[in-house]
Amino acid sequence: MTSSSSPSRKALSKIAASRLQKELAEWQVNPPAGFKHRVTDNLQRWVIDVAGAPGTLYTGETYQLQVDFPEHYPMEAPQVIFLHPAPMHPHIYSNGHICLDILYDSWSPAMTVSSVCISILSMLSSSPAKQRPADNDRYVRNCRNGRSPKETRWWFHDDTV
Repeated sequence: MTSSSSPSRKALSKIAASRLQKELAEWQVNPPAGFKHRVTDNLQRWVIDVAGAPGTLYTGETYQLQVDFPEHYPMEAPQVIFLHPAPMHPHIYSNGHICLDILYDSWSPAMTVSSVCISILSMLSSSPAKQRPADNDRYVRNCRNGRSPKETRWWFHDDTV
């Protein structure tokens, strides 16, 4: 999925809009290190620049995350993907989908965009090698036509990177 395509989604609930406005205000005062929110008038979709952490394989590199918020955020997890080009990482597919449990099965309404970003940067920083997941080609081929990563039954079996 690219920034030009968008999942069919309903408008944010009042609770979701209020929560996101609060998170955005906090972000503007205290953004997580290595991240920059690209300001737009769309509260339901955030684009965030991610700078590779110093001393890691991604030092000096910048990527973009796209965060799409569902109607019932934070009770439901946002959809988070990397825009093209996605970083080479054992848990990041070339279409930008991220295999990270907190984005799916382990989501908690206590999480914020900032905490998700920090978790993603931590995942990137711990990687010992730049490589795609072993099943990248098959997975990406099966995700054509804009399939959401939230429609995937992820198997979280490797927490070493």
